[in-house]
Amino acid sequence: MRETGSGGPRVVVLGTSLTAGLGLDPDSAWPALVQRTADSLGVRVQIDAAGLSGETSAGALRRAEWVLREPADLIVLEVGANDGLRGVDPDTTRETLVALVEKVQIAQPSARIALVQMEAPPNLGASYTTSFRVAYTEAARRTGVPLLPFLLEGVAGERALNQADGIHPNEAGSKLVAATMWRALAPLIAEVGVQSR
Repeated sequence: MRETGSGGPRVVVLGTSLTAGLGLDPDSAWPALVQRTADSLGVRVQIDAAGLSGETSAGALRRAEWVLREPADLIVLEVGANDGLRGVDPDTTRETLVALVEKVQIAQPSARIALVQMEAPPNLGASYTTSFRVAYTEAARRTGVPLLPFLLEGVAGERALNQADGIHPNEAGSKLVAATMWRALAPLIAEVGVQSR
């Protein structure tokens, strides 16, 4: 986790290597860039990134209790990308996402929770891709949490925006991810900021 001194509401991002910024300087990972954007705009917030490379939604479910030992005002769940890469049954992913949200709700009943949309790689076929996408919509609906845009919107599949592995954003791609996430998170940060005063 990355501690900041900006004060304000605390946002915890429970995520994968995409949140950890695999292959990037930690200051170039999207949560750090969102923090920098907030700071530049005078928005008081503390963003702590808890990304773990290779983690599946099931792994996040097991790890959530440890990550959430300290109170948070907003908990962002960036999970499931590795489910898609491994071809995990979308129904299984959906049920794990629901269980994860419910576990977080129990652990941090006063925190807002947001789920980040993830997508499966196209090589698994259109049916799988659609089912995987819908798993997030259904999980968000069933748990009543907002569904944020696809993390890699405009970045996934773009060679110039990704590292050599074709999966993890490079610095340019990370900036686009941060812009997408800032637009989605800014209203929630403002909301929890008012509540935490």
